[in-house]
Amino acid sequence: MRAWTDLDDFQTFIDEGGIVEPNDDMPDEFRQEVFRFVEFHANSELMGGLTERDWIPKAPGLRLKQIFLAKTQDEIGHAHLLYMVAADMGVKSRNQMIEELFSGKSRFHNVFHYQAVTWADQVAIAFLVDAAAFASQRAVFAECTYGPYKRVLKRIVAEEGFHLRHGEDMLMTLAEGSKLQHSMFQDALERWWWPAVQLFGPDSDPNDPLLKWKIKSERNETLRTAYIQKFVPLLQGYGFEIPDDELRYDDEAKKWVTSEIDWEPLKATMSNGGPDSRRRIADAATNWADTAWVRDALDAATINREAA
Repeated sequence: MRAWTDLDDFQTFIDEGGIVEPNDDMPDEFRQEVFRFVEFHANSELMGGLTERDWIPKAPGLRLKQIFLAKTQDEIGHAHLLYMVAADMGVKSRNQMIEELFSGKSRFHNVFHYQAVTWADQVAIAFLVDAAAFASQRAVFAECTYGPYKRVLKRIVAEEGFHLRHGEDMLMTLAEGSKLQHSMFQDALERWWWPAVQLFGPDSDPNDPLLKWKIKSERNETLRTAYIQKFVPLLQGYGFEIPDDELRYDDEAKKWVTSEIDWEPLKATMSNGGPDSRRRIADAATNWADTAWVRDALDAATINREAA
């Protein structure tokens, strides 16, 4: 077990490329910030997986049903791994984190507070949201100084890369399909463009401890700008219009510039006041309660086995 004399000593360790492990006597400030970040990630993976699950029976065709079944398993699996990492930090138990999520006491990513209206929304989620999440997670993995989180992210980032490619494949189907399919995705783009852009969050605080301790390797605005530069021309190339009347290309800066971002929708989701927050949380809580008998049976089996 490693220990540090003070925060300056700990910062030197981080700056020199050190990796913190769960049995280290880490500063409480580091423990709390990293726990909060990992818990948020775990909650988001779980709520995202439940979104995918809802569309398994609605997916058009057996192949897509199989894909969405696999994707749901991936996302729930990511949540399971992340909850284990968070629980090992000793701040909250796994059950406590899940129960607080389903009671509306904790937070998850803004994009999972919105409703997927049509199949095209699921395509938009796979193409836009998964890409934004992939960029954020890859940036964390790049320099992550908390060992268990970095090791889990290696698998998560790899699987999210497959989800991103699947989103591209589905988008091409709609882009090259009928006028109705093209129109459906344009409508979905109107609903999902800004939530996907807002997923990165407002500009990072200059004193963001997650940047200082190298849990995050990039500032929010850097990731958001790179995302816009990539996806504006991609979507336009497929024949879609970005829902931003003030979008323009700055010839001098050689980059796309959006209108001023309205952060109020993001703030609403962070207090579980998004357009579909109440239903999403209530459905998840009901599922958790309905499956309590499975957890109870497994706990009883473990107790009986240990007593034998």
